[in-house]
Amino acid sequence: MSDDKDQVYGPERAERLVAMLRAIAERIQALDRAGQLLDRVAELQKLLGNARSELFHYEVRLTYDTPEIAESRRIVEEAERRDDEEDDDPWRRSRDV
Repeated sequence: MSDDKDQVYGPERAERLVAMLRAIAERIQALDRAGQLLDRVAELQKLLGNARSELFHYEVRLTYDTPEIAESRRIVEEAERRDDEEDDDPWRRSRDV
């Protein structure tokens, strides 16, 4: 079973992703200035592939609920459902009283 830290995209990991994207941008600019942009396609594909994978993890795990958050959400939803059921026909309660 995987660790919760692997499932949650924390601030440190997000900062590393931003740094990775900036490094790729700088590398592309450097290769472009040197006139080697298309000569280094394999290198760029590897860099972009790594970034694409990390971007996917960011997108998916950013919305991942930890078990604690999922349990809290379940409790709130259950309470709201109970509240809705009780208030379903409020006009009937006034006649019964």
